[in-house]
Amino acid sequence: MAPKRPGGAGALPKAVESPVPISSRSGPLYAALDLGTNSCRMLIARPEGSQFKVVDSFSKSVQLGAGLEKHGRLSRSAIYRTIQALRVCQQKLKRHGVSRRRLVATEACRRASNGAEFMARVRRETGLELEIIDPQEEAQLAVVSCAPLVSKSTNQLLVVDIGGGSTELVWIDLTAVPHAERARSIMRMHTGFHCPESGKPAARVVDWISVPLGVATLRDQFRDVEDDSAHFALMSWYFEENLAEFAPYKDEQCREGFQIVGTSGTVTTVAASHLGLKRYDRNKVDGLRMTSDEIDRVIRSYLALGPAGRRRDPRIGTDRQALIMSGAAILQALLRCWPTDRLSVADRGLREGMLYAQMSADGVLEDEAEA
Repeated sequence: MAPKRPGGAGALPKAVESPVPISSRSGPLYAALDLGTNSCRMLIARPEGSQFKVVDSFSKSVQLGAGLEKHGRLSRSAIYRTIQALRVCQQKLKRHGVSRRRLVATEACRRASNGAEFMARVRRETGLELEIIDPQEEAQLAVVSCAPLVSKSTNQLLVVDIGGGSTELVWIDLTAVPHAERARSIMRMHTGFHCPESGKPAARVVDWISVPLGVATLRDQFRDVEDDSAHFALMSWYFEENLAEFAPYKDEQCREGFQIVGTSGTVTTVAASHLGLKRYDRNKVDGLRMTSDEIDRVIRSYLALGPAGRRRDPRIGTDRQALIMSGAAILQALLRCWPTDRLSVADRGLREGMLYAQMSADGVLEDEAEA
């Protein structure tokens, strides 16, 4: 399947987890829900200066896209699991009295022949109005969420969002932007990739692509291959084949001034394994920088473990073990094309991007330069 390409993301608030609900009387509450191919995740937050503070959250593996690659439809069991999770989200939204919200669905609902029917059923059974966003907006939100991790010395930036059903890549040229303004220039892209900034040097999107292969869909492409190493190699090379039309694919990239920012469960799991964490710690993972060689060592350790060993490995976790090798195959393909000494791990994504965009549009965030 060919990658989807159309014809033709102030500082992002740092999410601060709160162990207990906070009264909405301390500020307006905003919600962002991301229903992906594998997971249903939601954040409820309130603006706080130039950042936001998380009031409540929800995350559950619903495997909405299970069987989609084979049948082209969302299955009954997947729909049931997802609606049960969305009911929990609806209860949280009601309990907190959240009126400002953005609830989106991505690749599984874009591709499923019964995607619109599923949206109607969600509305009928939960009262939630979800919208199916297109690949470009998904890529924009990923860029916005990762912008604070961009180094001031970065000239060429690749933002990678490895999802369950698709992978978004955005290549950004920052050479025309003063070093101190580079992260903020990227953040101003939340309204679009090609919105010129009047009187200001702008970050320039060289190219972007949405490859309809994520950790779930890529795994399903080669489910019949039993040998673990062969399965991994086939997934990695197949993913790279789908990058052929991405403009920067053809050019060798110098490591000097080049940075990749990766956001996904795959990237955070690889980082946790690199650190030897037996219990996941977002504060240690988010913003961690890894080299291509360090990532390769982790991936080789996964292959050495084999399927049974990965299931028992506490660094991977039961929710991630079935998908980690397809995600690692994507990551390996990217690093084969663009080796780097600076891959920044982002424990953030569409939800953070949506929260920032909503709060920015409402003017409720302070400018970072004045904060």
